[in-house]
Amino acid sequence: MSINRNIGEPDDSAAFDNLPSQPIHLPVFSPHSMSLHKELQSAEGYLELGMFDEAWEALDELSADWQAEPAVMEMRVMLQMNRENWEDAIEWCDRLCEAAPQSHAGFIHGAYCLHELGRTAEARDKLHNGPSSLQKDPLFFYNLACYEAQLGETETARTWLDRACNLDRTLKKQAETDP
Repeated sequence: MSINRNIGEPDDSAAFDNLPSQPIHLPVFSPHSMSLHKELQSAEGYLELGMFDEAWEALDELSADWQAEPAVMEMRVMLQMNRENWEDAIEWCDRLCEAAPQSHAGFIHGAYCLHELGRTAEARDKLHNGPSSLQKDPLFFYNLACYEAQLGETETARTWLDRACNLDRTLKKQAETDP
């Protein structure tokens, strides 16, 4: 039995019968992380609009305390990647890996940038040298598959692609069109 919206009277609908009996635990955001999110909103908006210079300027306007935050560094990586400034993006990825060694972004994006520069073996090695938690990320295996294929290791590439697709079935369609 649930509560009717009219003055708390019981009704016969079972609208709430399937709700979990255990409390739902939502992520707790600290005032610090909420403030950072707010600070990043304008830069994110510029990035989404393809206004890369304005996004970079918005990041530059953040206080010195925010500049070392992994989220800020990751946004700088994304901006450099969108500009195809691969070397600069790699530098930011290295900073991100140092500041947040358990974060996947610095390793995955850094490897991608190395690959774009024709340094595919280094890209593969960067992924292999990342944190073990990368092995829960389907992009880790997908990118390894791409790099191994480019390096002529087709059997290894197939193994990695199978693992990627087992974690994320949508990657199979992407692989069919990926050169």
